[in-house]
Amino acid sequence: MDLIELTKISDEQRDPQWENDFFMQLSEGKLKLLSQDPQVGPDGWPYLMTETSPDAEEPAQKIIHWLATKGMGLVVNPNKEYPDYVFSYGMLWHFRETGLFYRAKPEVSTGSFELRDGAQIHAGEPTPQYLPQYVRNILKEFFRDQSVYAPKILVMSTDRVNYDLAFSLESLSNPPVKEHQGIAEAISWFLPPHYSIVLVSEKGLPPFVAL
Repeated sequence: MDLIELTKISDEQRDPQWENDFFMQLSEGKLKLLSQDPQVGPDGWPYLMTETSPDAEEPAQKIIHWLATKGMGLVVNPNKEYPDYVFSYGMLWHFRETGLFYRAKPEVSTGSFELRDGAQIHAGEPTPQYLPQYVRNILKEFFRDQSVYAPKILVMSTDRVNYDLAFSLESLSNPPVKEHQGIAEAISWFLPPHYSIVLVSEKGLPPFVAL
């Protein structure tokens, strides 16, 4: 079943297999640009609007690779009542790096983080594979727009299996607790869906690094 045929399947019949097939066909297919400029979506983020069409000429992979360097998302068939797919920026750069839009993970956490007494922390700077430099630059630009000029991060794990990308509360000017969830959700748009994001105080933790 090709990309256009997949988009004709009703929403009620779309299951994880449909999504896998859609990702595969999209990665090998072509899209038609509806506009050269990004549009702001209902969520406030910038997206390039595209559609599946018999006369589509732009390879989807080329579009995705370009968007990954620009900090934009991708919408496929926005003119329907519900678009066929909305890709966050994090999904696109992860595809560029790994060939996968995301990896399965049982739970994705965002928000605050507390250590149990005596917990051992494994921590360090993110690797280029985990957080490429161009993505860090896009994130820094986002924070600058929020008047945060020196954000700090740390990758942490208590079991060397599950890792959290931690953002220093001090470097974010110690926002009120009631704002933590919203901040974490905003950051999550820039990262793959399976990444775990936490906001933490630097106190008692290994040194954080500049984003």
